[in-house]
Amino acid sequence: MHFAYAPRKTSNPPPYAARSPKSQYLRRSRLQLLGLVAAGALFSIWLLSTLFRSSSARKIPAGTPPVVLVTTIDRRASPASIANILDNRKDYAFRHGYATFFANTSDYDLGVPPAPDSWSKVPALRHAMTLYPHSAFFFYLSQNALIMNPSLSLERHVLGPARLESLMIVDKPVVPPDSVIKTFSHLKGDRINLVITQDGEGLSQESFILRRGNWAKYFLDSWFDPLYRSYNFQKAEGHALEHLVQWHGTVLAKLALIPQRTINSYSRDSSNNKDGTYHEGDFVANFHGCDRDGNRNCEKEMAPLMTRWREIRDSGTRRV
Repeated sequence: MHFAYAPRKTSNPPPYAARSPKSQYLRRSRLQLLGLVAAGALFSIWLLSTLFRSSSARKIPAGTPPVVLVTTIDRRASPASIANILDNRKDYAFRHGYATFFANTSDYDLGVPPAPDSWSKVPALRHAMTLYPHSAFFFYLSQNALIMNPSLSLERHVLGPARLESLMIVDKPVVPPDSVIKTFSHLKGDRINLVITQDGEGLSQESFILRRGNWAKYFLDSWFDPLYRSYNFQKAEGHALEHLVQWHGTVLAKLALIPQRTINSYSRDSSNNKDGTYHEGDFVANFHGCDRDGNRNCEKEMAPLMTRWREIRDSGTRRV
């Protein structure tokens, strides 16, 4: 039997052969590629750290108002009535270091044919958020309402997480009396983005608070959807809001329903809910529906409480 003979390795190997130009080019190419990969990785790490740092520790410019008070104005009201409303809002904002934003109901494109003027509150809030991008909260209050207890700051009265949790009405039908969709029972105060009240018929969109952020933009854009504006809801944006809250869990999951008198007491001529009727000392008096009822006159109804507000204003101490 014969075996293949394996040649013995020489103890004197040939001298090292010089690399060919091709191999040198490939080596340089690999080194350049590795350099680019390393540079890309370092840039990605820097970019991510910058983004996370800016989003988690974004600096709020000095002097930024924590709350912006938004009211849409119907210029068909008398100049004296409008002046009173502006004074009421500005006085309250001045006391607590807030800002005010006033828009005309005719300032925004509400569609073709145009939706009712009451829809203007939605783009007005979006407009205010553009002008005050660092403010934390936006408080919408109807033109037909007065702030009657200006000593109450929104932070202490409503927005502190513990305070808000103590106010939240949980496991209650969103639209009374028997909606199958109910408010959540496990929400935390610091996760709430929309604070609103309910009257005897449904959600009230004449006094509510919205937290700034991407969710707020999504909410307002969804509410202002052209389909809702053209659907001809009986109560316009009010019924559109109820539809949105009931059938979009993303909205309901960020909503806190609080007692009506906390931020939205109704005048005696407006109240359809005895638990929501205005009492002396309440934060807001809302003359709900006075502009839609031909037998009512908003300016005349508001006159006694406007006089009372001036007494409260003049006896109080302004913020300095």
